[in-house]
Amino acid sequence: MTKGRRSALVLSGLLATIGTAHFLKPGPFDDIVPKALPGDPNLYTRASGVVELACAAALAVPRTRRLGGLATAALFTAVFPANVQMAYDWRNASPAKRALAYARLPLQAPLVAWALSVRRAATKP
Repeated sequence: MTKGRRSALVLSGLLATIGTAHFLKPGPFDDIVPKALPGDPNLYTRASGVVELACAAALAVPRTRRLGGLATAALFTAVFPANVQMAYDWRNASPAKRALAYARLPLQAPLVAWALSVRRAATKP
């Protein structure tokens, strides 16, 4: 297995796991939906779970991997406001929870870079 394929499949597995969690344990995801968004937070949780599962599937298939890498980078960028909301909401939480919330913020950049590297490594259809 090539390094690029392995990287794509690991990222796909990560997205499949977290996408599934959006349906099995939606509460923590509902809690970090930015308050400024209208409607039921669970709608956003389910929608982002569907997008994560779709990105996972696209990354897993060589023919759609380039598009999947780009879509995944866009997804990681789009969910950044939820991480900001979590950091804001947990600003007075325990030190461990604050550390987790604040650590998520800079993590988005390497995730976006990873998705784009998977895209670059994928063969053109």
